[in-house]
Amino acid sequence: MNKRTIIYILGWVLLVEGLSMQASTFVGIWYHEKTYIYFLFIGIAVMALGGIALLSKPKNAVMSRRDGFAATAMSWIVLSAVGALPLWMSGQIPSYLDALFESISGFTTTGATILTNIEALDNCMLFWRSLSHFLGGMGVIVFLLALIPKLGGNAGINLMKAESTGPDVDKTMPKLKHYAMVLYGIYIGLTVMEIVLLMFGGMYFFDAVTTAFSTAGTGGFSCYNASMGYFNSYYLQGVVAVFMMLFGVNFYVYILILTRKLKSILKLEELWVYLGIVVVSTAVIAFDIMKVYHNAFDSVHHSFFYVNSILSSTGFAIEDTNKWPAFSQALITLLTCIGACAGSTGGGFKVSRVLILLKEIKKEFMLIIHPRTVHTIKMNGKRIPHEVTRNVSVYLVIYIVFVFVSTGVIALNGFDFVTNLTGTLATLNNTGPGFSMVGSAGNYSGFNVLSKSMFCFNMLAGRLELYPLLLIFFPAAWKKH
Repeated sequence: MNKRTIIYILGWVLLVEGLSMQASTFVGIWYHEKTYIYFLFIGIAVMALGGIALLSKPKNAVMSRRDGFAATAMSWIVLSAVGALPLWMSGQIPSYLDALFESISGFTTTGATILTNIEALDNCMLFWRSLSHFLGGMGVIVFLLALIPKLGGNAGINLMKAESTGPDVDKTMPKLKHYAMVLYGIYIGLTVMEIVLLMFGGMYFFDAVTTAFSTAGTGGFSCYNASMGYFNSYYLQGVVAVFMMLFGVNFYVYILILTRKLKSILKLEELWVYLGIVVVSTAVIAFDIMKVYHNAFDSVHHSFFYVNSILSSTGFAIEDTNKWPAFSQALITLLTCIGACAGSTGGGFKVSRVLILLKEIKKEFMLIIHPRTVHTIKMNGKRIPHEVTRNVSVYLVIYIVFVFVSTGVIALNGFDFVTNLTGTLATLNNTGPGFSMVGSAGNYSGFNVLSKSMFCFNMLAGRLELYPLLLIFFPAAWKKH
């Protein structure tokens, strides 16, 4: 394990986080809130600590895949642990575990909360929650790759692999630094566009910024207890719904649009399956909840909003979905597991993995019918290597085991099965709301220390797609080879 390089990367993480805290400092000063002082001094201390870590820059910053996974996992743990300090030390969230839960939920863009009265927080604290979504959405490592000096060997690729969502990252990705800058350019551009459209609909600047940050990171933190239901506007809720869908799309699509390779978009199977899921799920749920709203327009509006909120793993709410029929709740739970596209800011199992598994199942049946025929799996017109299909299958097994173990641990708390299972799925898939006690109108405040700790682990594991976080618990991973 290249520990010196890992410390160097953690130094950059601390530097960026400490600098980001100063945005909340300015917000606190603007609103005359005394709690800004915590962001100011904690931020300065964190930047100083990061600066010290940067002094240990190794002469040869070559990183193996193992090093990249460990560095990424440690980065997210440090980011979350430090991000909880202002919330806790200010007294706005008295328990450090609760503050850590909120911080992890923010940076992993889960959006689950332990807060029973969100509106009681100072504006600088609310801003920090939404900003954590924005920082975590595209990924802190992707951001660092756009800033830090070139690392040796395949260090950049291995870091990108550890943080990127989906079954694979192109091994021949050219000019990684430029690629990271383009991704963030698109990310910021879409966020600014949403801010403008929200303000056009009458939303105040602060609310527009925090809402856009939460949407961009597909996180779902709101400044209001009623989430997006606070804004009783079809227009504002519609804008957020559309952008939740857009941020759930693989950002490679936007690169193709910018480079005018529109014909290539037609070949992207995952994109069209993702959009198909949105259309079909919206129609089916809208029909099912007609018995609740008794109005076609309201049914479609609520259905479209929630389908995009859950599929993109954002988790914004406009009403209590516990009131919905059982069929719609079941379909929403399924969408929680499927998640968004690979290479997006969304969570979940990913549409691309579901596609690969379905193709693999079809291949197995074809081999039974025609055992002497050679069958290959293709996506976007290209053959999928056996290594990728194997990784997806292994990932599914680990994912299922994780769900069973986590649900069992949460069940020790004594709550109902729906709460335990959907709470696990909502945190592991970085969605936020589940059903029953953790529904769109509920929260995670009633759980004990063990359950909250399990949820924290779920959120980190889900954001890093299991492997990087689990790897650091293997003693062999820290030995020199």
